Amino acid sequence: MILEQIASNGCLSYLIGCAETCAGAVIDANQAQIDRYTALAAKDGLKIKYVIDTHTHADHFSAAKQMGEALGAKVVVFRDSPAPYADVRLDDGDMLAVGKLRVKAMHTPGHTRDSMCLVTEDCVFTGDTLLIGGTGRTDLPTGDPEQLYDSLFGKLLKLDGALKVYPAHDYKGRTHSTLGEERANNPRLQKKERAAFVAMMRELNLSAPTHLTEALRTNMSGGKTIVQLLADAAAATPFLSLDELNHRISARGNDFIVLDVREKDAFAAGHVPGAKHLPRGQLELRVNEEFPDPTLRIVCYCEFGKVSTLAAATLRDLGFSRAVALDGGMKAWREGGFPMERDA
Repeated sequence: MILEQIASNGCLSYLIGCAETCAGAVIDANQAQIDRYTALAAKDGLKIKYVIDTHTHADHFSAAKQMGEALGAKVVVFRDSPAPYADVRLDDGDMLAVGKLRVKAMHTPGHTRDSMCLVTEDCVFTGDTLLIGGTGRTDLPTGDPEQLYDSLFGKLLKLDGALKVYPAHDYKGRTHSTLGEERANNPRLQKKERAAFVAMMRELNLSAPTHLTEALRTNMSGGKTIVQLLADAAAATPFLSLDELNHRISARGNDFIVLDVREKDAFAAGHVPGAKHLPRGQLELRVNEEFPDPTLRIVCYCEFGKVSTLAAATLRDLGFSRAVALDGGMKAWREGGFPMERDA
């Protein structure tokens, strides 16, 4: 089996494959590492056939949907996953054929209801069910310490102790362990009685993941992250430099409009000379009355350059094909010492 481990801020994902058939799969793909997966697959001569999520992630953004669409790969989840974009839903004991490599699904709820481990001939990808020296938490949506106890002591830990353990997280730079080592040394697994284990899990009092709400929304629905939304807008929108804008406003062209999409108070406190004010939240509602000529060159700006990128992309979608965004926004304009106007 070809095996590549990809680390990203404590999150671990994997590219596995069959050398003989060149079939590959990515396990727990992270949006931040999409280019790395494709590069590694090319290096190893693999075609990614499957993108598998071991559970609904709450701390990073799954790349399963994006990779499935981009590569024509099947998105694989456990049967209970809420992901509407899944192509293959596995049940407990189902086996996925990755070329001649066989990957068996073991349902291990507890961290989440849809958690599963993936068992191969010599290793097990444990997701967040079992970590090196720990276990997944059970205090997030659909988590259950009682179920985690059953999944660990009733199923996973009964497998061969020589199986290598590859978890979905590790924050200490460790790459893998074995089931035998975890049985012997993992502090949480020393609580072998159900009541003691459940009490321990309920008393952990862990802080919530940084991107909890957005990660769950995105991973459960297939919707875009804010970063994706901005990246898509930026990819479809040209930008204008500060120096170029300064030159253009001096020339005062009749077909050139500078559009400030910030709120009223921010505009009044200081804006680009001659700028027209139209808050981003009113853009679609007022665009027809404010800009009857779709051939206008419109330069949008906000404070930091993000909202104005969305505004310029929206104008382009509406037919204003010359709309652009100011690179850097009002903050960069102000710090660059360029001229400003203020409302009296």
